[in-house]
Amino acid sequence: MSLGNDAPSAFSKEDVKHIGHHHVLEPVEGSSGVRGLFESPFVLGVTVFATLGGFLFGYDQGVVGNVLAIESFGASFPEVYMDASLKGWFVSTLLLAAWLGSLINGPICDKIGRKYNIICNVVVFLLGSALQTGATSQGFLFGGRAVAGLSVGALTHVVPMYLAEISPPNIRGSLVSLQQLSITLGILFSYWIAYGTSHIGGTRCAPEVPYTGALLNGRPTFDAYNDVPSGGCTAQSPASWRIPVGLQMFPALVLGIGMFFLPYSPRWLVEVGREDEALAVLSQLRRKPADASSVRFEYLEVKAEVYFTHETRVIQYEGLGGFRRAMQPYIALVSTWPKFKRLAVGCLVMFYQQFIGCNAIIYYAPTIFGQLGLDPNTTSLLATGVYGIVNSVFTLPAVIWLDTVGRRPLLMSGAVGCFISLIIVGSLIAAYGDNWPAHAVAGRVAIAFVYIYDVNFSYSWAPIGWVLPSEIFPLALRSTAISITTSCTWMANFVIGLVSPLMLENLESGGTYYFFAAFAVLGFLTTFFFIPETRGVTLEEMDAAFGDNTSDRERERMASICRDLGLPERALQAA
Repeated sequence: MSLGNDAPSAFSKEDVKHIGHHHVLEPVEGSSGVRGLFESPFVLGVTVFATLGGFLFGYDQGVVGNVLAIESFGASFPEVYMDASLKGWFVSTLLLAAWLGSLINGPICDKIGRKYNIICNVVVFLLGSALQTGATSQGFLFGGRAVAGLSVGALTHVVPMYLAEISPPNIRGSLVSLQQLSITLGILFSYWIAYGTSHIGGTRCAPEVPYTGALLNGRPTFDAYNDVPSGGCTAQSPASWRIPVGLQMFPALVLGIGMFFLPYSPRWLVEVGREDEALAVLSQLRRKPADASSVRFEYLEVKAEVYFTHETRVIQYEGLGGFRRAMQPYIALVSTWPKFKRLAVGCLVMFYQQFIGCNAIIYYAPTIFGQLGLDPNTTSLLATGVYGIVNSVFTLPAVIWLDTVGRRPLLMSGAVGCFISLIIVGSLIAAYGDNWPAHAVAGRVAIAFVYIYDVNFSYSWAPIGWVLPSEIFPLALRSTAISITTSCTWMANFVIGLVSPLMLENLESGGTYYFFAAFAVLGFLTTFFFIPETRGVTLEEMDAAFGDNTSDRERERMASICRDLGLPERALQAA
């Protein structure tokens, strides 16, 4: 077997000498769901810590909407506060930069590894957060969001991949879904922190100055141009928005320092030729001796895939120059229908995750609850905090059910629930939105169905949008492919963040909610006809799930590698 110059060193027969006959090798066995999580306490601990990257993303998602509703922020940046288009750009600058960060992070992640990639992006995030916290001009404010966005996009690319690569298959979905739980906890913390800090000095910029802004539910609102005294706010302090923005640096510091003590991805270690270290890390992660049959099986299975990948690369890259060589992973993703289907599934799940509308509500929740009849300064911020609680609590069922019920049932039931809730909210706005004070009960029902919508989204599309792309791609293409799917969610997120304030302001009769409901229908149909079930499938067996049958020559090459490594017949069939 020739692995080429770019392959790791050839395996040794010592790998299989002491293993014995094929029948002693056994795949990883274990429970799924919550029981499975606690059967792997070390992996669970590593996962909980690594998902602080998701917490940073969620915190920024939540804090930006609340900051935009704080009057002292409006006094500091009146154009951003008053202009719906500029408000959209304020939210979306981070999202556009995150799209770029996730797209370019793949090659960097492969070069320096998942672990140090996370650490480097934490440093970038700290710089961006500091610029936003101390901003005295729009340039620093938008620049800080752009810098932070680069790192947030990269972190959402690398963290789910890292988690998928350290997880045993029986709990992989539950572990990766903890990324979404961490995101929702970030949102929850940011909501309540911003709600608390909004009272520093009072909830109004200048209580002695009457409001002169546009009417909302029959009452005038704060005008950042005309309702601020010449010396600035006399009550609410600028700390009311600077503190919640700055606090996100603390979990970033914890993540950056802690990653030095977490293990490398064993799959990446094998990829770069550090095979003994990979076996030691797998042993540590599984809490079993290195010569345990299940650990050896998993190690050799990963090793077989890596060796096959390197051989394939040597064949594919032969005679290619530098640019074409760099582009080859992208070309490979669309070279066959099964590989293109994987890419399409990953991108579509990420796309629907945004266009079903959850982040539009997260970013502009105070505005939405204000439009549904609540006081925009106090009660709507409180209702936004409750939304964050619902979001976090109902992500937990995904952690429990994802590896028992499966991905497809949760996606389809979530899409149906989101569709019904959005249609009801849109219909109530169309019927009663012109006069909520006279129809208080209808307003409360609309708010209730916003929460019901949140329930359905939180256990389905929110976590599975991160789980599926992290598990469906072969190792050789995984980093590149996940960078594409993650960039897809960020581009969709960017569009939603940019147009949502304009839609909420200009679309009448609940049109914004009907728009998102239509995509819930499309998400259901796409899942039913197009997305396979991946529950319990190992990362190395995913080819079969997508019907990715290699040529006879490739299959024979993989079979030869597996036989030399001592893998049993069932592994050859999966290959």
